[in-house]
Amino acid sequence: MATAVSGEELWKATPLTAPGSFTAEIEGPAVDRAGNIYAVSFARKPTIGRVTPDGKAEVFLEFTQGSLANGIRFDRRGRMFVADYTNHNVLLVDVKKRTFRVFAHEPSMNQPNDLAIASNGMLYASDPKWADGTGQLWRIDGKGRVRKIASDMGTTNGIEVSPDGKRLYVNESRQRNVWVFDIQPDGDVKNKRLLISFSDFGFDGMRCDVDGNLYITRHGKGVVVVVSSEGKVLREIDVLGKSPTNLCFGGPDGRTVYVTDADQKRLVQFRVDRPGLEWTRWPGRKR
Repeated sequence: MATAVSGEELWKATPLTAPGSFTAEIEGPAVDRAGNIYAVSFARKPTIGRVTPDGKAEVFLEFTQGSLANGIRFDRRGRMFVADYTNHNVLLVDVKKRTFRVFAHEPSMNQPNDLAIASNGMLYASDPKWADGTGQLWRIDGKGRVRKIASDMGTTNGIEVSPDGKRLYVNESRQRNVWVFDIQPDGDVKNKRLLISFSDFGFDGMRCDVDGNLYITRHGKGVVVVVSSEGKVLREIDVLGKSPTNLCFGGPDGRTVYVTDADQKRLVQFRVDRPGLEWTRWPGRKR
């Protein structure tokens, strides 16, 4: 499994794209098998941008019919799923053809925000209602069937599945809580309990490394906080802008973290000691 190389500088953020290359709605992000980074609102809305590991960027896809993207995820087959928060959809993107279609639609969603995907392909979507500070959770199976699995929550935002597939983590932006649920064989969840709570600044996107540590963007504080699966803060990384919105793992060994920065409207990156969970799930890669 990939680990830090002696003498390598870790935990120090550097810019990947120029300031203003994205809009203030920059979100996403996700990395394909080739290492390209995809993030929302490159150059203008409503787009997804594709950025090479050396920072060359282009408009990859432009949405129509009122769709606006937020969270992006790839499954092991290389399919791209996108949370379309204005039309209450999860979209499926054909990366080769640069086209998209509705994979799942649920009118009673508030605004699907971020996505997580389990190793068996089950999708999970956070669904905040910002107007009143509430939220809910959904699961979407391989046929696009949608089921509500939790309600009466705060502003659900970042969402992730543990490496062993047994736990679902969800954070609440305004309430500053991170919750953990036990995932059941059918994909539903139970046994909600608090992992960690903070007294200041908001949460946004969240991803897991192979050891089960959560990397969480702290909106307003300008850091990514690393929290263990036991709920202990391990470190904070300054990400050069006060409003990080989301993150993902990539790079040649899965140890580069890419952060979407709404303050400077750009992508930043930093190296870490262990690979991201999602990166290791591409066929042929080992932890």
